[in-house]
Amino acid sequence: MKIFADQNIPFATEAFSTLSTDAEVVLFDGRAVTNEQLLDADILMVRSVTKVNKTLLTGSKIKFVGSATIGTDHIDLEYLDSENIPYANAPGCNATSASEYVVCGLLNHACLNNVSLSAMKVAVVGYGNVGSRVVQKLNALDINTFIYDPPRSLLHEDVDYVDWQQVKSCNVITAHVPLTTQGDYPTSLMFNAEFFAALAEDSLFINTSRGAAVDEAALLKQLETKKINLLLDVWQNEPVIDTTLLSKTEISTPHIAGYSFDGKLRGTEMIYRAACQQLNVQATWDPSLVLASETKDNILHYAAQGIADVAGLYSLLNEVYSIEADSQRLIDTMTLDAEQRAQQFDLLRKHYPVRREFSYYRVSSGSISAKEISLLAKLGFNMSL
Repeated sequence: MKIFADQNIPFATEAFSTLSTDAEVVLFDGRAVTNEQLLDADILMVRSVTKVNKTLLTGSKIKFVGSATIGTDHIDLEYLDSENIPYANAPGCNATSASEYVVCGLLNHACLNNVSLSAMKVAVVGYGNVGSRVVQKLNALDINTFIYDPPRSLLHEDVDYVDWQQVKSCNVITAHVPLTTQGDYPTSLMFNAEFFAALAEDSLFINTSRGAAVDEAALLKQLETKKINLLLDVWQNEPVIDTTLLSKTEISTPHIAGYSFDGKLRGTEMIYRAACQQLNVQATWDPSLVLASETKDNILHYAAQGIADVAGLYSLLNEVYSIEADSQRLIDTMTLDAEQRAQQFDLLRKHYPVRREFSYYRVSSGSISAKEISLLAKLGFNMSL
């Protein structure tokens, strides 16, 4: 059995080689894979950089496609269905990581601009796996939060949803939408000229979902006359991103919001188990052993000033994850030519340093208050000490 897997899927060889006694795992460049390479493949494991469609799969004997990503907009699902090719993705695998990234970005913005959390009115656009976790963390921080998700609102959940007009009245908007082009509420270019024109001066716009959800030309035009603070992790035409837009961001990163070690490993495990089920084989690869081997100091030293103010909490989170360091690494590529910048964008993702989620860390302090223990626990930290 020949299994073709994106070279940037963590532990692809270790996991997928257990799918069969005769399994051969072949790693490939997700942006450069061709139909000819896949003609003798039995299983295809991809990430979002690979377009899986008729052009890629015609003439192949692939009997299962897995994508270690939360979305499926890079996969032609109708074609796979028409060819009776089963598929699976990894919904929610990196949702915790992405929500923690948003919290770090918000606190960084608050510290940089001397903005109190109580002054923030945050619109969370998209209430799926990531958006719902963002809301939970913002509620823990007592930040005024407003949820926009028209398709989900039709499910009559016990959630108070707002309309688009209310979204535009908020001073922070964070996007957590899939990329869709059909239906009553397509997300492609939903953040357009009309949207950015309606935002108040000095608003913060965060996008960790899909670059194609934003009309970047319209955003740049608006930035000529209005200050909009930007925290962008996703871009149109990755890895060839707009350097003019990059230069105008507060925080800019190379599509790594969901790149915690835990989240990436979770994505591998989810499509591995889906393949095991499809092939009717027992899952023998154990990702918990991998997590146990990736150990680092997980005791956080509670800041002396406490976390009663934003600076204290942000200082603590910086021990776990420096969003500013990630941003600087991307900004440093601006001096390169276009081809080198694109290469570096992918290399920053490929060689991304190990980043553990909040739950890996325990907070050590002899004087931490019950209120602070509750807050840190709600943010996801291990408070067992």
